[in-house]
Amino acid sequence: MLETADANIRIVLVEPAGPLNVGSVARVMKNMGLHQLVLVNPQCDHLGEEARLMAVRAADILETAKVVESLPAALVGCVRAIATTGDDCRSLPTQLEEPAEALPWLLEAPSALIFGREDCGLTNAELNRAQRLIRIPSSDAYTSLNLAQAVAICCYELYREEGRRKREEGRGKSEEGRGKEEEDASFPGSAGERISRGSASSIPDATDNLSTCYQEQLATRQTENPSIPLASAPLENLEGYYQQLETLLLKIGYLQQHTAASRMEKFRRLYNRAYPTIDEVAMLRGVLRQTEWAIKTYPREANSDTLDGALPENPTDS
Repeated sequence: MLETADANIRIVLVEPAGPLNVGSVARVMKNMGLHQLVLVNPQCDHLGEEARLMAVRAADILETAKVVESLPAALVGCVRAIATTGDDCRSLPTQLEEPAEALPWLLEAPSALIFGREDCGLTNAELNRAQRLIRIPSSDAYTSLNLAQAVAICCYELYREEGRRKREEGRGKSEEGRGKEEEDASFPGSAGERISRGSASSIPDATDNLSTCYQEQLATRQTENPSIPLASAPLENLEGYYQQLETLLLKIGYLQQHTAASRMEKFRRLYNRAYPTIDEVAMLRGVLRQTEWAIKTYPREANSDTLDGALPENPTDS
């Protein structure tokens, strides 16, 4: 069964300052079938009169909105995240995608769509929390969109894509039903009688059918979108790994305090392209724990950059 956008996608507003904007966001979310609103350190009263005035009949979205102190807290439980930006002034070139191209990716797993502050958007550190970035095309004469307008455009793209998928799913079921009716007409009798008329070799193995179907579906998804495994690690797991990695790299001198942020941005980009699973993140963190244990356990040789002797496996580390 097709997962709905309402079940999978949360709209995250980082430090919204205008209650009118927050109310307008709630209204358009309900228009497009979305209900999960998360506010990160809001700078306005999202339950006040102004917000309710703009929400009209979507006051329930405001009342059930989750308020958190930080963006990492807003992303807990998500395995995919897309952030919106007006421009890319980061140290590394980053592909900025259009909403129609990137947003369908969010429909397939617990996900977050992140919007920044009305006046200055998202910081580099906040953009680094997302795996993909989108920019809404606009006229060079005035490129900046209002927060609620940006949310409306993105929610509409999600609504349109979900509708398209549901129509395709409905057509597939109709075609399957027509095929079954034609088969029944061509081979009257019970199912057992129809099977007995054919040889065993003419009956395809169910496992083979499922395998072929899955491979075709996976190939299509990989062509249309960056595909990730269903067991992809939640973003908070990855964030824990990044923090552990940065601590270790600072300890061994690979990172310096003044360059750590830019170097870690490169690591984040690397892993964001890989979409590691829960088990893979656990393996990576195990490598870091083993390295930390080795540093503490085995002293360096005098006048040498190498550790004294080969390192056995830490028997206490799994």
